[in-house]
Amino acid sequence: MPHDSQAPQLRTLLLTDLCDSTVLVEKLGDGPAAALFRDHDRLVLELQQRWRGRLIDRSDGLLLLFERPLDGLGFALDYRRGLEALGNAHRTDPLLARAGLHVGEVLIWRNSEEAVNAGAKPVEIEGLAKPFTARLMQLARPGQILLSSVVEPLVRRSVRELGERGNELQWRSHGRWLFKGVPELQEVHEVGESGLAPLRAPRGDAKARREMPVWRRPVAIAAEVVVVVGLVVGGWFMTRPEPAIAFSERDWVVVGDLRNLTGQTVLDDSLEQAFRISIGQSRYVNVLSELKVQQTLQQMRLDPDKAVLDRNLASQVALRDGARAVIIPTVSEVDDRLQFSIELVDPATQATVYADHATGRGLNSVLGSIDEVSGKLRGNLGEAIASISASATPLPQATTSDLNALRAYALAESAMARMKFDEAGPLYASAIRIDPTFARAHLGMASIAWARSEQQAAVLHVQDAKKVRDQLMPRDQLFVDAWEAEVSPRGDSLAQWLALAKMYPDDFAAQSNASWYLLVDSRFEEALRHAWAANVPQAPRRATTLAHVARAHNALGQPEEALKALDDAGPGAALSSMGTRAESLMLLGRRDEARKLLAQVGPETGKVMWLLAQRLLATMALEDGDVGQAVQLSSMVREEARNLPDPFPRHFQVAHLAVLSAAGRSIPRSELETTERLLAAALADPGRVSRHEDLFRMAALSYIAQRSGETALARRWMDWLEPQVAGSGNPMAEKMLAIARANQLRLEGKVEEGIARLTPQLDGSELVQARLVMRDLYRDGVRADEAAAQDAWLHARRGRAWAEPALAQLLLPLNAMAAVPRPAAPTWQQGHAR
Repeated sequence: MPHDSQAPQLRTLLLTDLCDSTVLVEKLGDGPAAALFRDHDRLVLELQQRWRGRLIDRSDGLLLLFERPLDGLGFALDYRRGLEALGNAHRTDPLLARAGLHVGEVLIWRNSEEAVNAGAKPVEIEGLAKPFTARLMQLARPGQILLSSVVEPLVRRSVRELGERGNELQWRSHGRWLFKGVPELQEVHEVGESGLAPLRAPRGDAKARREMPVWRRPVAIAAEVVVVVGLVVGGWFMTRPEPAIAFSERDWVVVGDLRNLTGQTVLDDSLEQAFRISIGQSRYVNVLSELKVQQTLQQMRLDPDKAVLDRNLASQVALRDGARAVIIPTVSEVDDRLQFSIELVDPATQATVYADHATGRGLNSVLGSIDEVSGKLRGNLGEAIASISASATPLPQATTSDLNALRAYALAESAMARMKFDEAGPLYASAIRIDPTFARAHLGMASIAWARSEQQAAVLHVQDAKKVRDQLMPRDQLFVDAWEAEVSPRGDSLAQWLALAKMYPDDFAAQSNASWYLLVDSRFEEALRHAWAANVPQAPRRATTLAHVARAHNALGQPEEALKALDDAGPGAALSSMGTRAESLMLLGRRDEARKLLAQVGPETGKVMWLLAQRLLATMALEDGDVGQAVQLSSMVREEARNLPDPFPRHFQVAHLAVLSAAGRSIPRSELETTERLLAAALADPGRVSRHEDLFRMAALSYIAQRSGETALARRWMDWLEPQVAGSGNPMAEKMLAIARANQLRLEGKVEEGIARLTPQLDGSELVQARLVMRDLYRDGVRADEAAAQDAWLHARRGRAWAEPALAQLLLPLNAMAAVPRPAAPTWQQGHAR
């Protein structure tokens, strides 16, 4: 039974059930009912195409899968309207359906052709998400769309994409329900359009019942009569209900500024940071980052350096950023003991709805008090005890036991939030001098060194953090693992960022980094999902993530969607994503706009950014047939790059040769050998960070040498490269070398060997050049139909050819020319076409 995927996939599930369909058939009769259901099927097909749904099953109801929750909601809303119109057209009673919408993991597989012929469905899905969605749908009233607590925040924060219609939707929470077979209580939500949605509490049944307070259960009624009398006598204050916040899993909190009533300045920043770290280990509670708070304060036209995040201001920030609660921490001295306390504040009313504290003797006790208060708070917000216990590494062990080191780290983090790296560096260093085992401070130094291209310094700091990995909290352990892979010569950090993103779905650094490396690996649809996961109001660096969204859309042939994403990123992101915007415009045929945009990028903008813009212009000139202009621009880029730091001189040298190759120019052997010496010098150190990048460049150079007729030279280089690439474990270097090897076999007349070598690459994540070489292999093997299929693939994926990131678009000129449709060679020439 062939599977779509061997691993569970995260999907949006929509289940609907057409109410009273049997009664409807009896009332209409077979003929009219058949006509109605034909129209119903056309409606479903139309909506399925409009909202990009995948129909898995149908009978009286529908089971559909969607990539995005918003698409599932759009289908459900349009289906509700469509049924009403269908009922009116066929002059029958109002047609209504129940609908349940949920997001969860499912296994998807295709049935064999024999099974389908025997009556099986083409595609099957299984997983807990399916019966859960069924429970939700069965709970709904006729015409009602119910949402799980997982999907509700996802569609609510993206509903603006529906325009005015999204603004007019009505939302209700129907409280927490216990579903049969599901151990935990589930919050149920409803959404609908005015006049069409019931907006009433669902009716429970044997498979779903609403959570009831004890005092409302029948067995407690008699006791309540006695209790009420006692309560009246006891006074009104004994009957006041404790305020509460309807907090759900993965909701957000804003941590206000610490109120330090002790006079000891060492506690000012250190304890607030410690509390952030402690509560931030939760997979249930999300803490709004300092950077995002700073950005929101700036939007409020307040100076982040001067603003005091007290109850009032923190509540304003929470309301702006969609946070459910505010936490105000306080440290004070009570009876010669140090007390750490917190208040949980409802931002809408600014009322305290929960408070707790813990005390201890001396400064050394306060981190333990924070752990105690944080654990109880997470429990009171609804987090499972097992989850709290799993991240219960004591703060002194997980961070540092020295409050002076913690304060230096807290000040460094605050400086990083304000993008003041020169100020943050010495503060991180100070924290490390006080406590050399402070892993978080080492990672802070590593991030600064990495941003400054001081790669060896970054490696040393990551190694120091790795030494104490086992003492850290689970989330920090995953972060150290991701950083270790990031600075490795292998360049295989994708798996680590994916692991962190799966465990902590609202860790935006993990989601954004995962999306980037998925783009690099040409897994564009997966990249888009992770990029969208990081594209929420609480994300501090949405502009970067939206640039990933745009690149993925370009690669998938959706440049209009790419432009929408870039527009959503705002003017502040325009400069960093200018190349992606130019690609979108070019793919839409707006070439003059693209050129004008790229012309705005000058050396003063940033030398590397300027050179990349010139490379895009050179590639556009190639497409236009202006080879002279393309070569002139590329030569200028190569010369300008020679004064840049490593690795830009050799990178733009190989990039220039790629332009010459795409232009059909012959490349002198001496220039190829000079380039090889540059790369060989960089590859001489097997432990050098980012060594995998030069392995990719070297494989690309071998391919370019082949295209220039230097097959013997290319073979010698590849023989040396083969064990180097195999030992690197880097998939991109392996892909590039496989392309060059297959092309070498073609040039040596070993066509079938070349096809066998390259075929495993064509798995959906292949480089564009793999398809070009496979086309040439088929042509040389006089297999015209297969060659034509590869040509069709290339011409249908012009967006992918331009957007493929493979090592900063090194192969872009070759990709762009491969995707330009050309007349097919005459049949008698196809065996010799290159």
